[in-house]
Amino acid sequence: QVQLVESGGGLVQAGGSLRLSCVASGRTFSRYAMGWFRQAPGTEREFVAAGSSSGRSTCYADSVKGRFTISRDNAKNTVYLQMDSLKPEDTAVYYCAAVATYYTGSYFQSDYEYDYWGQGTQVTVSS
Repeated sequence: QVQLVESGGGLVQAGGSLRLSCVASGRTFSRYAMGWFRQAPGTEREFVAAGSSSGRSTCYADSVKGRFTISRDNAKNTVYLQMDSLKPEDTAVYYCAAVATYYTGSYFQSDYEYDYWGQGTQVTVSS
């Protein structure tokens, strides 16, 4: 069982930056591929970014490519989402997710592929 706790959300002006953190419980964090998703009011949850368990392979939604960066520190059981050049349309609740994987280079873009989810952190970008 893995528990995920996100933090770092808040209110920021357009063009600003935020860094989200997601801390995982347990001693096998390095075996989990991680992802970030978001959900705005009245919309479905959407993929934002994903990274392999090694951290060497990453993938981004087209809407955030070049502005967001996913990274991880396995020694701290933490995955990060650095968000730069934020836009009002980035406003949403952001969730981190984890799935155990045998393959260290694999990442996952679909929410149904993940087994564990955090409670979410609100990001609001004002214009």
